[in-house]
Amino acid sequence: MTQEDSLSFERGSKAGFLIALGVVYGDIGTSPLYTMQALVRGQGGIGAVNKEFILGSISLIVWTLTIITTIKYVLIALKADNDHEGGIFSLYTLVRKRAKWLIIPAMIGGSTLLADGALTPAVTVTSAIEGLRSVPLLETFYQDESIVIATSLAILTVLFSIQRFGTGFVGKVFGPVMFIWFLFLGLVGLTNTITYPEVFKAFNPLYAISLLMSPENKQGIFILGSVFLATTGAEALYSDLGHVGRGNIYVSWPFVKVSILLSYFGQGAWILSHQTESITLNPFFASVPQGLSMIAVILATLAAIIASQALISGSFTLVSEAMRLKLFPRLRITYPGASLGQLYIPRLNWLLWMTTSTIVLYFRSAEKMEAAYGLAITVTMLMTSILLTEFVRQSGIKPWQAYLGLAFFLSIEGMFFLSSVIKFVHGGYVVVIISLFILFVMFVWHKSNQILSHYTKLLPLSKYMGQLQALSQDKSVPLYASNLVYLSRHLQGHFIDHSILYSILEKKSKRANQYWFVRVHVTDQPYTKEYSVDTLDTNFLIKVDLYLGFRMRQDVSRYLRTIVGDLMKQGRILKQKQVYSLQDEKEIGDFRFVIIEETMANSPELNTFDRFILGMRAFIKRYTASPTRWFGLQFSEVTVERIPIILSGVRPLPIDERKQKVL
Repeated sequence: MTQEDSLSFERGSKAGFLIALGVVYGDIGTSPLYTMQALVRGQGGIGAVNKEFILGSISLIVWTLTIITTIKYVLIALKADNDHEGGIFSLYTLVRKRAKWLIIPAMIGGSTLLADGALTPAVTVTSAIEGLRSVPLLETFYQDESIVIATSLAILTVLFSIQRFGTGFVGKVFGPVMFIWFLFLGLVGLTNTITYPEVFKAFNPLYAISLLMSPENKQGIFILGSVFLATTGAEALYSDLGHVGRGNIYVSWPFVKVSILLSYFGQGAWILSHQTESITLNPFFASVPQGLSMIAVILATLAAIIASQALISGSFTLVSEAMRLKLFPRLRITYPGASLGQLYIPRLNWLLWMTTSTIVLYFRSAEKMEAAYGLAITVTMLMTSILLTEFVRQSGIKPWQAYLGLAFFLSIEGMFFLSSVIKFVHGGYVVVIISLFILFVMFVWHKSNQILSHYTKLLPLSKYMGQLQALSQDKSVPLYASNLVYLSRHLQGHFIDHSILYSILEKKSKRANQYWFVRVHVTDQPYTKEYSVDTLDTNFLIKVDLYLGFRMRQDVSRYLRTIVGDLMKQGRILKQKQVYSLQDEKEIGDFRFVIIEETMANSPELNTFDRFILGMRAFIKRYTASPTRWFGLQFSEVTVERIPIILSGVRPLPIDERKQKVL
C-alpha cells in the first residue's frame, strides 16, 4: 500500500462522502422503515402507546446507535483494519496467531452475517413495497398481499439478475440517491417534531432505563429485540471499510446519524399527535405528508434496493475471503469490473436469490419477516466483540482494560441477543437454520483440510533426487513436458508430498526438463504478491512458494511465467528455447500442470468421524469450482490425478484359477 493510498484512506472527500452514503449505509439507512413499526406493534398498536413509551423507545434507539454503532464500530472497530480492509474475516486474520480457538467466533460470525445477507433484501424490499398502501391511487390495489409479494419478487429477481454486470455503473448513482434519501428522512422528521417538540427529551437515557423497568412496557426486556433493528447495519459498516476508506466514514456518519434520529423523533412526534385516530399504516409512511407519499415510496424502494445491493456485494466479498482462508468451498469467481472489489460469484448469487425469494414467499409480509430479523446479526456482533478484544490486547492495551471493554459490550449485546431469542419461535428459526447450514459447510471444509494434512505423508526430496535427475535425462522415456508443475499444499522445506513423487515415479514415469513444486500461501494481508524460490542446488528441481493476500486472485500460471522470466534473467535457471513457436526466439518452454485430488480410500486408518467429514467434503465438491479454474489454469495444459488419501502398497487379492473340466 503506497503512502498516497494511505492518505486517501484516512482522508475524507466530497466524492468519498457520496460513495460512502451509497455503499456503507444502505442497511442501517432503511431501518426507519420498520423499527418504529415493530416497537408500536409489540405494544398493541398506535392507540395503545403513551408518551412514556414513545420517549423511552426513541431513547433506546438513540443510545443503541450511540453505543453500538458509533462507539464500538465507528470509533473502535474501524481502527482494526488489515491493510485498509475491514470485516470479521479481515479482523480474524489480524488476531488468529494469538490462539487457534479464535477461528470459532470467526466462523460463527461469518455464517450469521451471511444468513443476514439473505434476509435483509427480503425485509427491506417488502417493507418499501408495502408503503404503496399509503399512496391514494394505489392503496386499494396493494391491499392485496399477493400483489405486494409479486412486486417484491420481481424487484429482487431483477436485482439479482444484474449482478453479473458488476456494480460499477449502478454504484455511481447510489451515493446521490442515498443523499436525497437521508435528506428526506431528516427534513420530514424535523417537520413532524415541530408538532410535538417534547419528543427531544428522549436524548435523556433515563427514559430508556425507565421504559425497560416500566409495567407499561408489555414486552419487558424483549422490547430490545425490536430496538436492535435500528442498528443492524453496523456490521456492514465495518465490512465496507476497504471500499470507502476510514476518513469518508468518519465524515459521513454524523450526517447519517442525525438524519436517522430525526426520522425516529419525527415518527414518535407524529404518533403522539395522532393517537386518537385509527391508523394501521406503517408509522414511517403515515408520518409523511400525503402529497409526498409517492415520493416517499419511490425513495424507500430505491433505498431498499441499494441496501439489498450492499448486502449482496458484501456476501460476495465475505465468501471470497472465506474461500481463500480455506473456510469455505471454492466457488467460481468472476470480476465484471476493473477493481478486485467488484466480484461476482454466480452460484452464490442464485443461491441467495432462491433463499431470499423463499423467505418472501414463506413469511408473506414484512411484519412477519421482522420477527426473524436481528437474531442472526446479534450473534455476529458478539463474535466481533470477542475478536476485537484480542485485537485491542495485541495493540498494547492492558488485559484488564480489554476485558472490561469486552464485558461492557457483551453485557449490552448479550441483552439484545436474549431479547431476540424470543424471535426464534416467531420466524427466527429460519435464519438459525440458514446460519447452522452455512456453519456446517464451513466446519466440514475446515476440518477436512485438517484431516488431509494429518494423513499427508512427506518424503525428503534428497532421497529421490538421483532418480528424478536420471528420469529427466532418460531419452527412452517420452518427454511429458518441458516444465512439469505440481501444485501442493504440503511443501515443507526440502520435504514433499508423498503423492507427488508417487505421480512422477510410480504411477507413470513423467520426464520433464524441469520439475516445479508450487505452494500457494494465503497471507494475513489482503493484497500481498510475493514469492520465494529454492532450486535445491540443482537446475532441474525448483520449489516455489507463492504468497498471495486473501483478496488476491490465485492466477498461478501467470505468476509462474513471471517468476520463470525473472529466474532466467538472474541466471538461476537455464533458458528453454522452444523450436516451434509463434514467437521468435521464445526462451520459455511449454508448461504442464498436475493437480492431485485426494479421494476417499477404504483404509482402516480412517475412523468413522474422519470418513463422515471426508465424505461430506466429497459431496460438497460436486458443486464447487474445479481446481483448474480456481488456480487460473483454464487456458493451460492441466492433468488432474486422483490418488487415495492414504497411499499404501497395493496388495493382491487372492483368487483361484478355475480348473477346466477334462472332457
